[in-house]
Amino acid sequence: MAHNGDPAPQGQGNRAVNEGMDETGAEIEPHTRESLLLGGRLRLVQPGRGYRAGMDAALLAAALRLKPGQRALEIGCGVGAALLQAAARNPEAAFWGVERDAEALALAQRNIALNALQDRVVAVPGQVAQGFRALGLRRADAAIANPPFFDDPGALRGPTPEKAGAWLADDGLDAWLGFLADAVKDGGQMLLIHRADRLGDILAGFAPRAGSIRVRPIQPYADQPAKRVVVKAVRGGRAPLVLLPPLVLHDRSGAKHTAEAEAILRGETALDWDQSA
Repeated sequence: MAHNGDPAPQGQGNRAVNEGMDETGAEIEPHTRESLLLGGRLRLVQPGRGYRAGMDAALLAAALRLKPGQRALEIGCGVGAALLQAAARNPEAAFWGVERDAEALALAQRNIALNALQDRVVAVPGQVAQGFRALGLRRADAAIANPPFFDDPGALRGPTPEKAGAWLADDGLDAWLGFLADAVKDGGQMLLIHRADRLGDILAGFAPRAGSIRVRPIQPYADQPAKRVVVKAVRGGRAPLVLLPPLVLHDRSGAKHTAEAEAILRGETALDWDQSA
């Protein structure tokens, strides 16, 4: 399960779901919580305890642009937060989600049905350690990931058992980058969101596999350093690296988000890759 560690950003309603059935007729697991994403257009059932997807998943989905008929894959899709938001943003594209945790995978499959996206979104079991080829899938036009933020358990105060898989990458960041590169066609795009202090490792990991890299820093406030980076690379790309202006999430006005961040989170615009450095 991929990590982002932020609370759900949209604030459009979270409610505990402890009994009964969802709209698909399936029984809802106890101790889950339903969130509304993209301005209420998307419903997502998540665990009530432990890891829950939030800001990072929303930004990753906002970074992906696909043409009609194209296919994308997400490795470590968790309960489907980024996967389903990306599908909603690209309504004429098909998506595969890959997840190793059985409980998260079951919720991802339920969320796909809850949003009536079964005709073009599928979630299947799989893990980074086995490699892309083990899935038996054709290479996609794009692959996305929100990898766990830590490789070394000693670098992190121990997360709760419910969060451990989302915080700690058993196979290391380079294995995730290799999976992304193997999953796309020549000329295909790879996208990930990660800690800003791992940017050097990301660039080094992509170097033998991809180029035409664009980096969008994500800053909490305009006067604070970036804590996240969204990185886009192209398999076989040769264009120079471009460092784009940052996305600033908050200002000092008292609003929850800046106007640009709010528009992205509500699905009214995408994360911009076309600005000049």
